[in-house]
Amino acid sequence: MAKVYERIADDIRQRIRAGELSPGDRLPAETKLAEEFRKSVPTIQNALRVLVDEGLVEKQHGRGTFVRKPRARTLRNNSRHQWEKSRARAPQAVRQETGATEHDTGLEIDELVFSAAYREIKADKRLAEIFGVPEKTALLERTYRTRYAGDTAPFALNTSYLVRSSVESNPDLLDDANEPWPGGTQNQLFTVGIELGRIEERITARPPGHEEAEELELPPGTSVLVLHKTSYDTNDRVVEMSDVILPGDRTELLFTTSLERW
Repeated sequence: MAKVYERIADDIRQRIRAGELSPGDRLPAETKLAEEFRKSVPTIQNALRVLVDEGLVEKQHGRGTFVRKPRARTLRNNSRHQWEKSRARAPQAVRQETGATEHDTGLEIDELVFSAAYREIKADKRLAEIFGVPEKTALLERTYRTRYAGDTAPFALNTSYLVRSSVESNPDLLDDANEPWPGGTQNQLFTVGIELGRIEERITARPPGHEEAEELELPPGTSVLVLHKTSYDTNDRVVEMSDVILPGDRTELLFTTSLERW
């Protein structure tokens, strides 16, 4: 049986979903809500705490409780890799028109804020096994963050790895100042003669680490989706691997499988 504060939270939640309370609207003061529901202020505070934890409302110090603006959502489907490959050999002007994030979110380039940072690292045991190289082999670690200009949290935490020797013939690929790269990773690999033959993605879910929850600005109790993406060339050699941490409250994964007809 629902507790009193849970029923109050249900009522306010329904008002938000029905549009009676819009993003940015301030909720009545706790004392006013206590009068409306004929309950104590601590009971109202417990109800509001539920809605804060769900990410529906936020408390602003000295101002009150406000309906939270919905975060921009991401729809990631398994056709995105072929979409990127089909553009990898296109002229630069075409590749600059849009990128994978715009493809996934429906946003325009000028609505996004992008950052990238590169550094050279030595392959640990896990990465050495993935790439089939000796431990301590030089890798290029690339960290990406992209967010909607109206938000403060990124869509995902993306860390990509390349074997340095496989791309160093094009010095431009070693400099993060060249990001965002028109055409993304597939075009980058194309410039050094690498064509992708297949991509594997393994997805699990888990609670976020403290730093992940903080950077993604996750409501308490929200899980993250962990996507491990491994890219193989046409000779079945691993040429790129990414660890992508996706916020569970605003990411949708869509897998469409075409079936052969009898």
